[in-house]
Amino acid sequence: MKVDLFDFALPPERIALRPAAPRDSARLLVLDGAETRDRSVTDLPTQLRAGDLLVFNDTRVIPAQLEGVRAAAPDNHQGGAGAKIGATLHKREGPRRWRAFIRNARRIRAGETIDFGNDVSAVASERQEDGSFALTFAGDEPVELLLERAGRMPLPPYIASKRPTDARDLDDYQTMFAAEQGAVAAPTAALHFTPSLMAALDAAGIGHATLTLHVGAGTFLPVKVDDTTAHRMHAEWGRIDAATADRLNAVRAAGGRIIAVGTTSLRLIESATDRDGRIQPFEGDTAIFITPGYVFKGIDGLLTNFHLPRSTLFMLVSALMGLERMQAAYGHAIGNGYRFYSYGDASLLLP
Repeated sequence: MKVDLFDFALPPERIALRPAAPRDSARLLVLDGAETRDRSVTDLPTQLRAGDLLVFNDTRVIPAQLEGVRAAAPDNHQGGAGAKIGATLHKREGPRRWRAFIRNARRIRAGETIDFGNDVSAVASERQEDGSFALTFAGDEPVELLLERAGRMPLPPYIASKRPTDARDLDDYQTMFAAEQGAVAAPTAALHFTPSLMAALDAAGIGHATLTLHVGAGTFLPVKVDDTTAHRMHAEWGRIDAATADRLNAVRAAGGRIIAVGTTSLRLIESATDRDGRIQPFEGDTAIFITPGYVFKGIDGLLTNFHLPRSTLFMLVSALMGLERMQAAYGHAIGNGYRFYSYGDASLLLP
């Protein structure tokens, strides 16, 4: 499909720079079949049914944004030693090795060292066409400790370009389910949930389960091709254990619905579902790319935020609900003052 089919005009003032406070006071646009309802996230227990199951991503965001300088370089290399280098980690490749997108990538070559300060440095290697490098961190301390010293929270570019990251983001950009370290972007649909909302859902007979998908920075990359068939997704690592897979299958067998909280949960469930619609245990990489025409096998609904125009995530929700339906819904959201993107409001999509 042509990528420009997924375009729409979004006024800049609709981009949320801070989350709602309290988190569950965010607005909720419910698309239930052909019906559209304006609600609040606190209304979620009344918008679902007893026996439904919400599936959350329990990944935890790490301080994956690094700023440094080239430690040394040949005299004939453009920029010389001390050239500023920015790095955003996006996928772990080993105990000390991460794939990273590099700002000012022309100033660094394979084999050179980047000094990120606070006794944290890494050697760059294996540059790829997208400008990313493999970074192998020096020393024997766990990389997580190095990042706590030298890194900062990797806010999405549409927020970071408008204000600096600050101490509030350390809490605001983590979900209440965050446990497994490894994401460089939050599974933002779950940012809306609070202990009180979870208690209300439980009282309404709506259960929950968790899986893990370490979200990569590739989620923010623009689609630069003209046709969706030419776009390639970056792989992300995920896991659904056997007990969780069995529970999800049991819910559907009993007539309940599997509601993915966030596109990350949805993509992992769909990656783990076989042709017969059974969710299997899964551990490994997924690069699933969902566009209109895709037949969903493992989920029955989605709670998600509002996404960027021409993005793979807007393509995904259009696959679930239909492109015309989503264009109309986003027009409704824009016209009625909904807040967009990572810190914005939510939508509940029930095809």
